[in-house]
Amino acid sequence: MKPTAQDYILATYEESLSAKKAFVEQNIDKIIMACELISQSMKNGRKLMIVGNGGSAADAQHMAAEMVGRMLVERNPLPALALTTDTSNITAIANDYSYDAIFEKQVQGLGQKGDVLLAISTSGNSKNVIKAVEAAKEKGIVTISVTGGAGGVLKDLCDLNLNVELGKNSSRIQETHIFIFHSIVDVMDRFFL
Repeated sequence: MKPTAQDYILATYEESLSAKKAFVEQNIDKIIMACELISQSMKNGRKLMIVGNGGSAADAQHMAAEMVGRMLVERNPLPALALTTDTSNITAIANDYSYDAIFEKQVQGLGQKGDVLLAISTSGNSKNVIKAVEAAKEKGIVTISVTGGAGGVLKDLCDLNLNVELGKNSSRIQETHIFIFHSIVDVMDRFFL
C-alpha cells in the first residue's frame, strides 16, 4: 500500500526529532563550548562572522539578525556579520576570482585575530566555506563548523565541530542546524554575556 501524505509527514517529523535528539545527547557540551568561544571573542571587542550557501546562507543571516537585534532576551546588539548578504562583494569576487573565493576574500578583508568564524555546510565539503576557514586560520580566527552526515572536510579542519550525524538529507540536517543556532544565541544571552 502506498504511503499517504500524512504518513510521509509523520515519518519526516520522526526523522527530524531523532536527528535533534541524537545531536543534543552527543553534543550538548560542544554547544556550550561554542557559546563560550563566541561570547569571549565579543567580550574582547571582536566579532562573529558567519558563512554558508543556500539554506545555510539564510541560516547565517538569521543568526546574525538575532545577535545584532535580539532573540528572546533584551540586550545590547552583538557584533555578528553574515558574509552571505553583500551582493556587490559576492558578485565582484566571484566574477574576478571564482565563486570559491567569495567568503575567503571577505574573511581576509574583514577578519581580525580573535574573531570567530562560524562555517555552515550540510556536507562539510563546500569549497568556498573551506577556503574561508583556511583564511581564518591564517589570521588567528577561531573556527567553528556546523555540518551534517560524516562532517566532511570541515569536521577536522575547524577548532570546534557541531555535526548532525543522523541527518538523512539537507532538510533534516538544517532543521537541527537552526536548533543549534537558536540554542547558541539564547544560551549566550542568558548565561555568557
